[in-house]
Amino acid sequence: MQVTVRYLGILRELAGRDTEVIEVTDGAALGDLFGQLQRQAPRLREFDRAIALAVNYEYSAHDRGLNDGDEVALIPPVSGGAVETSPGPNGEVTQSFEHAALVRNRIDGAAIAAAIKQPADGAVVVFEGVVRNQTRGRRTRYLDYSAYEPMALHQMEQLAVQAMAKFAVRDVWIVHRLGKLEIGETSVFILVAAAHRAAAFEACRWVIDTLKKTVPIWKKEFFEDGAMWADGEPFPAEVPVAGGASK
Repeated sequence: MQVTVRYLGILRELAGRDTEVIEVTDGAALGDLFGQLQRQAPRLREFDRAIALAVNYEYSAHDRGLNDGDEVALIPPVSGGAVETSPGPNGEVTQSFEHAALVRNRIDGAAIAAAIKQPADGAVVVFEGVVRNQTRGRRTRYLDYSAYEPMALHQMEQLAVQAMAKFAVRDVWIVHRLGKLEIGETSVFILVAAAHRAAAFEACRWVIDTLKKTVPIWKKEFFEDGAMWADGEPFPAEVPVAGGASK
């Protein structure tokens, strides 16, 4: 049987390709496939305890069985219903769920807040991640964000729904920008609307902290003297990593 393998973030450079179709034996497990991929691209072994594996957009353990036509993603540490697709104001493609969106145009936080606020809200808390002009003393020219888009949207939507239940807030909206971002532009926008400020603050903090660890979005930093992938956050304990896969 055949499965499609996607290499994401820095793993694209290690494997020398974005995607490929792999033949696996009937009854093969995810760990068997990962061992096969390591034999094809030995440098993957350097990262085996930092790579998470996903099958059909869900983080999965090594013993998960594979089926013909599955999509398997190799996910390095991350930096942050059916999808609706619609043109943005300048013709860009915007993908969104009910509480989450990936965009390639500038994020208009004021417009989002105006659309979401309701008279019953006693608090609206906003977090904006902004591109700064330096990292560890190196002057930044711009950033480039990429994502495993179907899974990123799914994970962002789940985060919003979980936050509403966990913190008893009325609404959560998460927007992440992809593509090239200039200094001062917003990369991620999170809004929490609630009756009380304490719950809104707690929910907003939890969403951004969890997003940075679990949602498959990466940034590449372009400096005056070179470029590099940003270090990712360690995966939380509940996300299995590939280090125990069969070799």
